[in-house]
Amino acid sequence: MTWAEWLPLIFLAVMGLSLLAYVVLDGYDLGVGLLLPLADDAQKDIMIASIGPFWDANETWLVLGVGVLLVAFPFAHGLVLQALYLPVAVMLIGLILRGVAFDFRVKAPLAYKAFWNRAFFAGSLLASSAQGWMLGSYITGFDKGLLGLAFSLGIALTLPAAYTLLGAGWLIMKAEGELQERAVQWARRVLWPMGFALVAISAATPLVNPAVIDKWFGFPEVFALLPVPLSCAVAFFAVRWVVTHPDVVKAGYGWVVFVATVLIFVLAFFGLSYSIYPDIVIGQMTVWEAAIATESLTVIFVGVAITLPVIIGYTIFMYRVFWGKARALTYG
Repeated sequence: MTWAEWLPLIFLAVMGLSLLAYVVLDGYDLGVGLLLPLADDAQKDIMIASIGPFWDANETWLVLGVGVLLVAFPFAHGLVLQALYLPVAVMLIGLILRGVAFDFRVKAPLAYKAFWNRAFFAGSLLASSAQGWMLGSYITGFDKGLLGLAFSLGIALTLPAAYTLLGAGWLIMKAEGELQERAVQWARRVLWPMGFALVAISAATPLVNPAVIDKWFGFPEVFALLPVPLSCAVAFFAVRWVVTHPDVVKAGYGWVVFVATVLIFVLAFFGLSYSIYPDIVIGQMTVWEAAIATESLTVIFVGVAITLPVIIGYTIFMYRVFWGKARALTYG
């Protein structure tokens, strides 16, 4: 392949990995927000503190992913934004509400703290459900028929459940004592509903996107791709084993819940990427058709080559500095 053919693929990889990083990193703090109503006041403070140093920076990956889509694939960006205008607006409202509630729950008078806790939960629910709807619509090629809408609704309900499991896994790592025990219970409760929902969505995907059938169930692809669902199953039952054995968590292996859930997300991402490649807008536009001129991509490539390592380095540094058990967050 020539440089002109490779360059759009490089930007596609940067965009995809940025969105994957966002889903994983912002996914767990959205999950913590969804779990907030289940905790008492003292536990809520620790839950917020566990994501305090990270949640705002996690959204940097969303900005990078959408930014690459805008500048490198403007033709696809126009189609996607036109089709997803309403859920994108809902997601942004949710993210803004989370940001306001995060600060005001601490700085506002004590009488309003419960209101801002509910606002943080509402913002988390809006953002995660909107992201699920967008993903479902994207997989169906923005089908407005009954089947497409039902599929989008299914993922809009499934993604918050997956984020909740991810958030519970995060709290198992970051919390201690009663909150950690409750996080194990939350993970155990949401595990099977999420698992059944993911299986149902996976089974329905070939119905809404027939091209997936040939890619996954042809010969010899079916054997080459078999490790993907098998690895998801292993990760799922690893989570189940840990959350049903509290002694394992107390022994220091609670991190398995978070890591195994992240593995499921990563495998699902690469499975989706394989299913839709080389399209960037399913059934409408390939990555090369959506890309701008090679000369322009080359200029942008220089900027991305500088920016991306800085973001990666900052993210790693931030998590190293603030790693450890969470304590109640206070403002001076």
